[in-house]
Amino acid sequence: EVQLQASGGGLVQAGESLRLSCVVSGFTFGRYAIGWFRQAPGKEREGISCINTNGGSTYYADRPKGRFTISKDDAKNTLYQQIDSLKPEDTAVYYCAADRWLPRCKWLGLNDYWGQGTQVTVSS
Repeated sequence: EVQLQASGGGLVQAGESLRLSCVVSGFTFGRYAIGWFRQAPGKEREGISCINTNGGSTYYADRPKGRFTISKDDAKNTLYQQIDSLKPEDTAVYYCAADRWLPRCKWLGLNDYWGQGTQVTVSS
């Protein structure tokens, strides 16, 4: 029943910034872990960030931390991922995901629901 739709990707120059969006619908229980993942060509899916819809606690992966900021707008049922100082290595399909088990946010282990990805391509 839960649906997630990511958007906001595109072709950008290195050093620029993007703000990805994920519209969430179908929630009947307003306590979820929602986060962002990405998958580059030939690589495994990589967790980036997570936020709890209830309290707003955020968690980040070690490597991309510092250039990625997760946030949400409860009124719009929308999740955001701000990406600053984009690099060519950031090129990937970015996905938003959700999980009913809040502790999974800590280790970015979301697997209950997945949305369609949005392509981010960074040129040098």
